[in-house]
Amino acid sequence: MEDLLRELAPQVLGVLARRFGDFATAEDAVQEALLAAVTQWPAEGVPANPRGWLIQVGYRRMIELVRGEQARRRREDLVARRDPDDRQYAPAADEELTAERDDTLVLLMLCCHPALAATSAVALTLRAVGGLSTAEIARAFLVPEATMAQRISRAKQRIRASGLPFRMPEPAERAERLTAVRQVLYLVFTEGHTSTTGPDLRRIDLAAEAIRLTRALHTLLPDDSESAGLLALMLLTEARGPARTGPSGELISLADQDRNRWDAAAIAEGVALVTRALPRGPTGPYQVQAAIAALHDEAPSTGETDWPQILALYEVLERLVGSPVVALNRAVATAMVYGPAAGLAALDALADDPRLAGHHRLPAARAHLHEMAGERACAIADYRTAAARTSSLPEQRYLTMRAARLTAESVDLRDDTV
Repeated sequence: MEDLLRELAPQVLGVLARRFGDFATAEDAVQEALLAAVTQWPAEGVPANPRGWLIQVGYRRMIELVRGEQARRRREDLVARRDPDDRQYAPAADEELTAERDDTLVLLMLCCHPALAATSAVALTLRAVGGLSTAEIARAFLVPEATMAQRISRAKQRIRASGLPFRMPEPAERAERLTAVRQVLYLVFTEGHTSTTGPDLRRIDLAAEAIRLTRALHTLLPDDSESAGLLALMLLTEARGPARTGPSGELISLADQDRNRWDAAAIAEGVALVTRALPRGPTGPYQVQAAIAALHDEAPSTGETDWPQILALYEVLERLVGSPVVALNRAVATAMVYGPAAGLAALDALADDPRLAGHHRLPAARAHLHEMAGERACAIADYRTAAARTSSLPEQRYLTMRAARLTAESVDLRDDTV
């Protein structure tokens, strides 16, 4: 029942928001309709038309809210003058509803409007489209529920104050809005795949929700190659999830993972998606990242990975986005093709980039390449620097243990020499 309600929530919200023109109040009405379903359906059974049932209950609650305040009454009068008399009441549960697919897409674009801060867009998307409660979202991002409630409330107020109509944006603006939708979904996924804070490396439910929403986006826009690329990237990346941690939750590097534990079905789906998307074009950064992930996933081992092809793809990706993180990954791929000295030289070019200042990724990559080169002292120092900079406890433990292992090996080597 929980899965059904999460699937129906954005459809019902879209209908109410489009009908009344008030996103914030419609969202409250939908939450109450969902609560009524959770309370009544276990005892009475799921209705034959659960979507219609939720819309009917949401309509009734919406009308109550509208009539409860003067501003809502004015909005109701405006809607009443616009619609014929036979549309003044809640529709029958079996009444056919149109444009549900468009409503879900409009809802995504409204929640991910570029005017909203990324954190607000993420929270609002998970609440309105994902159907997660405020408490669930707060737990996912390790913040107090009151803080998350304020974040969602401010986002809804921002949308209300902007006067944005509940409709598809004009074609000139649509591409920008769709880019924002993908970015928000990608942010949700990356936080679920590798948590930035807390004791756990992964938040499986958050990554799964990002994949579910991206799959819905791909269903709504099957010809959009970048949305297909984003879904492929998520599937191919999360397919390695079961092998990324050990029995105690410790991080296991890609090179040391048991590839038999990777999700073969997810890999096959991801490869098929990106294979279909790339020839259609235009080629975007998510498709290129998915192609890189596919090369990793299809390799029988790290040593058999097609590193020259991965390096070539990172060069393409760097031209597309110009991100320092992409440049860092390209440097590592350079080391795998041309040796650690070449990779370290590429990393040196990033040392003064302010976007990487204080970030753990740069010293972590440098430590890995120093270790490849047999330069233990430099690797130990960089591993310790990286460990001090990350707020993820599994990453911190992993980096600290790498430094400790190299230190022990250095001691053993000195003892053998003596």
